[in-house]
Amino acid sequence: YEEDPSVKLVILKGQGRAFCAGGDVSAVVRDIRLGKWRLSADFMSEEYKLNYVMATYSKPQVSIMNGIVMGGGAGVCIHGRFRVATENTVFAMPETAIGLFPDVGASYFLSRLSGFFGEYVGLTGARLDGAEMLACGLATHFVPSTSLTALEADLCRVGSSDPTFASTILDAYT
Repeated sequence: YEEDPSVKLVILKGQGRAFCAGGDVSAVVRDIRLGKWRLSADFMSEEYKLNYVMATYSKPQVSIMNGIVMGGGAGVCIHGRFRVATENTVFAMPETAIGLFPDVGASYFLSRLSGFFGEYVGLTGARLDGAEMLACGLATHFVPSTSLTALEADLCRVGSSDPTFASTILDAYT
């Protein structure tokens, strides 16, 4: 899509109750214990490559986080330019509960939050709602879930890859 001139922006969204609940970390641990560490290494390699693509994507990217955004799901959306939270958003980096560290670039995006809030979120696995995500800067916009269909339709009509066009539309719904 990045090279396709007809694609002006990319919208990422989930279906159902989640944007993305992340990878199956217990399966990764199981594979390692069974001596199949290469499967886990390949999974992590692909996940981190995806995070890099999201962080360096040249066209505007709008992540509509209407539901659960945890672990790997955060890596998919947080690195993009526009991150829309709703009243249904639940964000967390829960890896610490099983003895892992928050990955997917969390050491980068959490460390840039005000005060020591990012460290708190990363170390405790604390859950944040959409308003909290907006307040701390993890979300760029807060839009009621009842407005998402109209927002998406307006974004699909954007005729330019200039991010100011997407920003203007998002601001109108905030």
